[in-house]
Amino acid sequence: MPDVGEGLTEAEILKWYVQPGDTVTDGQVVCEVETAKAAVELPIPFDGTVHELCFPEGTTVDVGQVIISVNVGGGPAEAPAAPVAEAAPAAAPVPAPVVEEDEPQARQPVLVGYGVAASSTKRRARKAPAGVTAPAAPAQAAPVVVSVPEQLNGHGPADARPLAKPPVRKLAKDLGVDLATVTPTGPDGIITREDVHAAAAPASAPTVETPAPAVVPSPAQAVAPAPSVATDARETRVPVKGVRKATAAAMVGSAFTAPHVTEFVTFDITRTMKLVEELKSDKDMAGLRVNPLLLIAKAVLVAVKRNPEINAAWDEAAQEIVLKHYVNLGIAAATPRGLLVPNIKDAHTQTLPELSASLSELVSTAREGKTTPAAMQGGTFTITNVGVFGVDTGTPILNPGESAILAVGAIKLQPWVHKGKVKPRQVTTLALSFDHRLVDGELGSKFLADVAAILEQPKRLITRA
Repeated sequence: MPDVGEGLTEAEILKWYVQPGDTVTDGQVVCEVETAKAAVELPIPFDGTVHELCFPEGTTVDVGQVIISVNVGGGPAEAPAAPVAEAAPAAAPVPAPVVEEDEPQARQPVLVGYGVAASSTKRRARKAPAGVTAPAAPAQAAPVVVSVPEQLNGHGPADARPLAKPPVRKLAKDLGVDLATVTPTGPDGIITREDVHAAAAPASAPTVETPAPAVVPSPAQAVAPAPSVATDARETRVPVKGVRKATAAAMVGSAFTAPHVTEFVTFDITRTMKLVEELKSDKDMAGLRVNPLLLIAKAVLVAVKRNPEINAAWDEAAQEIVLKHYVNLGIAAATPRGLLVPNIKDAHTQTLPELSASLSELVSTAREGKTTPAAMQGGTFTITNVGVFGVDTGTPILNPGESAILAVGAIKLQPWVHKGKVKPRQVTTLALSFDHRLVDGELGSKFLADVAAILEQPKRLITRA
């Protein structure tokens, strides 16, 4: 399983496009995987015949594990050119075939098809335990993948970086544990939360390690369907993974890290709705999608220009406020894969027609499940439109790394005092949640009031901004 970018540590195999016995060519897409941020198609980097699918569809696989083996030669079977997986650490050395092969000094996960140059260093043959004779390698066999641990019981190269997921690294930091001194028990030598707690426990409380041996699934296992939902007469259990798992972690982290404040404003948006109808017949907007969200997004960009301090981030490590002189405008999109928040890069530089085209592309790409991880990185301000579900408003949680998020409520015809008389007008409510470390009440109020004022009188401000 390659690292498809952004430092992701695992991915779920959504669909296999090949089966054992199929012929594959360099660059052919063999499977689709879903990371915590996007669905990605993986190509194969060589020609050959598929020997084995190591995991069935629906399985979550850690980066670095072998997921497919391919016979790349026409003669005796050879080891496949797929990335070599690191084996799980064992409590005692396990008899293994003597292997001598070229491979990198440390795991360097990359996207399939873009290989890492092999090291010129040869690995020395491992010695079997006393009294045990290592089995000889068969003269001819089906393609196999042999994994030899780089780090057994924590003793690996001095410069090897311990393998651990970000939450585990944070836990170790909080407990004052040096990960280099922790014995990993997770798959592929990954340090788990239990390992960190064990390392932080008093020496008088010994721990017992019972790591499971690394096992490569057989072809029969590969074709078996992976259970994803457990159902009985009264309950249904759905595994939390992919986008929902990432969203849950991000929202919990945001809610308990940034002090949220939410303010609301209800106002007459009738003129904006009339401008939407006018723009639909404007020749400059021909062929483009024009809706209230487009003008709300433009109003936000105008208000950010007037109140630039709202567009910032908090750097906890450096204890600094980072003011952003650009706006990567995130739009929360409900998709079959869950909630995604891709963003429009440098939205502040776009004209109204350009912004309309960007919004349309962003939404359609998200609904088709083709949003890339890069499209969801680097956002500075987010808009979530809960009004499309008939909801008046809400208290949105900040997208991690951003200082504010605007929720747009439903636009409804309501009695409203207009020019001294009660008339039916289009009315909506905006809710602005912001990080009170970065944005105080005055700035948050000024920004929210500014957005509402622009949308009450949109024509001059938006079209000429």
